Amino acid sequence: MYNAIFFTNVLRLLDERGMTKHELAQLTGVSISVLSEITNGKGNPTLKTLAAISEALQTPLPMLLESTDLDSKTLDDADGVHLPSSLPPGYCRACATLTFHQAFQLRKWHEINLAKIRNKS
Repeated sequence: MYNAIFFTNVLRLLDERGMTKHELAQLTGVSISVLSEITNGKGNPTLKTLAAISEALQTPLPMLLESTDLDSKTLDDADGVHLPSSLPPGYCRACATLTFHQAFQLRKWHEINLAKIRNKS
């Protein structure tokens, strides 16, 4: 499941940034063949490779592994395994580019929601 989430996020970010796999390979030092295997869902990247891709895409690694637009059925079909969400119903994680003011507000909302989640447990 995490391979499917990771490679779809990498492909989405490459598309959003107008980058090619070759450019990503140059930024990461990871060969194009390894990147092709990863983005085809066939590769099993090392943590070092995951971190290099994350850094090159300027996106926190947890966001590349957890946040997805894929529905749960698609994810289940990808690996045949259903993993429960680490968040309670009604919550999701998001990654965005924000101004400093927006990020400040977002951190405040984050703190409020974490307190709510902790109090429900």
